Amino acid sequence: MDVPLAERLRPRTLGEVVGQRHLLGPGKPLKLAFDAGKLHSMILWGPPGVGKTTLARLTAQAFGADFIAISAVLSGVKDIREAVERARMNQSMGRATIVFVDEVHRFNKAQQDAFLPHVEGGLFTFIGATTENPSFEVVGALLSRAQVYVLKSLSPEELGELLQHALRELPELKLADGVDQLLAAYADGDARKLLNLLEQLDSAARTAQVSQIDTVFVENALAQSLRRFDKGGEAFYDQISALHKSVRGSAPDAALYWLVRMLDGGADPRYLGRRLIRMASEDTGLADPRALGITLDAVEAYERLGSPEGELALAEACLYLACAPKSNAAYMAYNAARAFVAANPSNEVPLHLRNAPTKLMKELGYGRTYRYAHDEPEAYAAGECYFPDDVPEQHWYQPTPRGLEGKIADKLAHLRALDAAKKGR
Repeated sequence: MDVPLAERLRPRTLGEVVGQRHLLGPGKPLKLAFDAGKLHSMILWGPPGVGKTTLARLTAQAFGADFIAISAVLSGVKDIREAVERARMNQSMGRATIVFVDEVHRFNKAQQDAFLPHVEGGLFTFIGATTENPSFEVVGALLSRAQVYVLKSLSPEELGELLQHALRELPELKLADGVDQLLAAYADGDARKLLNLLEQLDSAARTAQVSQIDTVFVENALAQSLRRFDKGGEAFYDQISALHKSVRGSAPDAALYWLVRMLDGGADPRYLGRRLIRMASEDTGLADPRALGITLDAVEAYERLGSPEGELALAEACLYLACAPKSNAAYMAYNAARAFVAANPSNEVPLHLRNAPTKLMKELGYGRTYRYAHDEPEAYAAGECYFPDDVPEQHWYQPTPRGLEGKIADKLAHLRALDAAKKGR
């Protein structure tokens, strides 16, 4: 059976590694560690196809260590125990051991904790690979015993360099102008994906007896390739954060970019619609109350139309939110009220605010001194208190001068002046 191209091109020395110059270049952290001959536990964090497994293997090779690979997706406690026993045998023979755990974030806390005593005791060196933020996915005790190295997606230039290496392995594959840039775009920073695409093209070209591959052939031969996007992982939440902050920052083009990036990557449009609703409440609020209605209408339009037609309605709402006046006054007031309620007892409703549907309730004074606002000047009962008797009046809502809230601020200031006059202040 033919060895896959990605395996044939796997670097055998640090000098053959494409990319990660911020770690492997002269004077950089991993290069210094290799040169110093100091083996240490590490966590390699980065997107798929950037060389995490390759670096782990090269580390074992450089230090003459036995390399034990464990996949957190396929392995369990039994595999960890077997790795520990093998490391003990190596130790008895004076040989170092590296235990490499791919997708370490898939292991639960107990499984990750199982490595701790052996890492602390020096039985083996631990190397974990993860596409997720280790701050959230790796237990603190293990994280504190390992150096975290962040690997980056390959740049278009680095993918181009890798492509040239690959074409030497595929001498019959000829590319027309522009195909290399198209393949780099398809690969989206993932070296393994690039090499797999080249293998697919080589096979398709042989079948179609095509001597040179052009961009049309590529687009027809390869299924539409979605961008790298983990719907529950770090990239997902990073992009949601970028979308929300672009809307909050009144940057409509950037907001649209992140919305389209997420749709292109396979995010559920319904989820994006829910997040836009949140933005309308949190970041626009009463500065433009229409924003919430427009966003709800856009979500309903998507529900009726589906993809791709309905996505335009979401884009329209996204642009409106980005351009709308901004206020988080409602959001801040709500949080302040929640904190107050959580920190204080359940105060009684004042008698004058209670409903009195029965004779007994009326005799007890329920609602007796209530002032009906519509019977008062300006339909406002100046000086009336609506908080419990033992709760001081609060002013959590502080409207901004932006949009409609500017008028709301003026009205509240006027009403409070009426209160002060009524109370003789």
